[in-house]
Amino acid sequence: MMHNDNIQIRKAMEEDSENLWILMQKLAIFENYIDSFEITPEVVRERGFKKSPPDFYCLLADDHGIIAGMLVYYFHPYTAQNRPAIFMKELYVEDAYRGLKIGERLMHAIKQEAKLNNCKQVKWGVAPWNEAGLRFYHRLGAVQNNDWLNYEWNID
Repeated sequence: MMHNDNIQIRKAMEEDSENLWILMQKLAIFENYIDSFEITPEVVRERGFKKSPPDFYCLLADDHGIIAGMLVYYFHPYTAQNRPAIFMKELYVEDAYRGLKIGERLMHAIKQEAKLNNCKQVKWGVAPWNEAGLRFYHRLGAVQNNDWLNYEWNID
């Protein structure tokens, strides 16, 4: 039986790139965009750790060297409130570690990161079919924002 108290929440490091990529790939499968998934371990390494500033940041749940979960985010430096915001791009917890409140711990860690960086908000999107995700975020006290519709423009 795994225990939550053995799992450390920490910032990802370059040597985590390969294992982060594995979780990113699993999330792409879960969220049904694996056909357009173009991330490789080298992309993770280059864009998240070698580039300065990086294109993304990542918090992870570390169970003695095994990555149990990840939260990938980046900053919106300029908002109408003249304070940055954090956009959470990915939250994923390995199947074997679900039910141990790891997602909740990662969410509290991103909230702390937002406070440390003078952010006004943490924002994210959720697929409407992801009922477990919707329940999870509501339970944490997050509110759904219906003020805006998401659009995208696919550029070939």
